[in-house]
Amino acid sequence: MAKKNRNSGCPVSNSLDIWGDKWSLLIVRDLMYAKQCTYGDFLKSEEKIATNILATKLQILETEEIISKSQHPESKAKFLYKLTEKGISLLPVLIEIYLWGEQYFELSENHKKFLQDVKKDKEAFLKRAQENLRKSL
Repeated sequence: MAKKNRNSGCPVSNSLDIWGDKWSLLIVRDLMYAKQCTYGDFLKSEEKIATNILATKLQILETEEIISKSQHPESKAKFLYKLTEKGISLLPVLIEIYLWGEQYFELSENHKKFLQDVKKDKEAFLKRAQENLRKSL
């Protein structure tokens, strides 16, 4: 799948072309937490993504170099997906979405704990989380 030709000079529009849908950001979220996932791991997410949508979104994110795909070390039939440097740079965007959502939605206990850690020192959290993710590159 070739990268999409960008007709707009607007960074918001061009960014949304890549990750501006529910599923793409949830894939990035899952990789932010787990560092790497198999196709089956994504299917276990509580949001219940359909297999055809997952396959399409993984392909787009890989083509756009947000994620990378590599052979699973224990199974030739599986692949591991992880964030690239470009994907890791989305972490601050996701954190802002978390903080916005906290204002308007009821959160699970896990998400409340996560945001407590973020709000203690957001810049330190982001630096630590991005460094952790870079270790898996």
